[in-house]
Amino acid sequence: MNEFGTPLYDYLIQIGISEFWTSIIRTIVLIIGLFLVSSLFHLIGNKVFIRFVTRIIKKTKSNVDDIFLENKVFYKITLLFPALGVYLFDDIILAHSAFLQPYILGATNIYTIAVIASIISAVLKSAESILSGKKAFKDKPLTSYRQLLDILNYGVTMILIVSILIDKSPMYLLSALGAVTAILLLVFRDSILGFTASIQLASNDMIKVGDWVTVHAYGADGDVLEINLNTVKVQNFDKTISTVPTYAFISNSFKNWRGMEESPGRRIKRAIKIKIDSIQFANNELINRLESVELIKNNLKTKILEIDSFNENKKVDTKTPINGRRQTNLGLFRNYIEAYLKNNENINSDLTCMVRQLEATEHGLPLEIYCFSKNKNWVAYEGIMADIFDHIYASAPYFEIELFQSPSGKDFRKLTS
Repeated sequence: MNEFGTPLYDYLIQIGISEFWTSIIRTIVLIIGLFLVSSLFHLIGNKVFIRFVTRIIKKTKSNVDDIFLENKVFYKITLLFPALGVYLFDDIILAHSAFLQPYILGATNIYTIAVIASIISAVLKSAESILSGKKAFKDKPLTSYRQLLDILNYGVTMILIVSILIDKSPMYLLSALGAVTAILLLVFRDSILGFTASIQLASNDMIKVGDWVTVHAYGADGDVLEINLNTVKVQNFDKTISTVPTYAFISNSFKNWRGMEESPGRRIKRAIKIKIDSIQFANNELINRLESVELIKNNLKTKILEIDSFNENKKVDTKTPINGRRQTNLGLFRNYIEAYLKNNENINSDLTCMVRQLEATEHGLPLEIYCFSKNKNWVAYEGIMADIFDHIYASAPYFEIELFQSPSGKDFRKLTS
């Protein structure tokens, strides 16, 4: 084996080339020979190994190997073939260039470590893709875990490469690492916080991919697309993308609408403003007119009998409206809205359904409608709510109720004329 390159050396000496230049020429030729050997191994990897693996994968029914192929795991394995050629033939080819051998082997070791790191990274990415397709892991922040393992992978890779460059044991670097821990903590602060937050979010089931979240501090309001080590991507309803730090979901308050989406209804909570001076006792004319309204006619008759019986038993002077018990137009209007909601097929009557008065303000008396829509889809929900309030606004005049609206220029012109 040690005779490899000797014939070339002898030939160059015979033709009159000095020993110095002969040694240089032989070294260059041997290095080129080693490069050709590694290139041959690389060609074998590309042309033979990849084709063989691809042919086998196409015959299998499982999609796991397809994911590995898609993430170029097998291609990156072929990158080890040139290094394998160097390891197998370096003693033979570099027998007469011992001074170069440590450098070439060192460079090959660095190359091998880097390739192995890239293979591990591709395997981790493939594992993430495989697990994300399983129901048990669908809502877990797999990307965060994969990114953390990637950091550890490349961190170990850097330590090994540096140890080769300075010709020191990796343990030497690890022992010196304690001195720069504070700097590393500062550099990787976001990653450490993000990883901690990812674990808390996953263990407490606070958010998962597909959830509708609202984070006012970052202007995010939409669906969670991706949970990474450092960030959570939220697609807003205007199709823009908001990037929120993962730890912000732990340190700040946010709203997750998953509870609403999983519940049997979506809440409708909106108030109309009643002009206070339009509230009055219901006279006989109004009551007679409302007796033809299907939704409240039975309840209205029952209420009339109840009130008449009470006033008669108490011997109330009903000539004065304020005496005894009387119905008001607002009370009738409120009862009508409640009946309308409970008879609306789009409203879930099993959940809370009521019409209540809020504290009066300078804008009138708020009458709040509180109920739940059966359909939780945003578009359908808005349509249901609009239909309800369209009907309420149109019904108010039948009860001699006026709704409050701030005066406009047209109102002032009418007043002056």
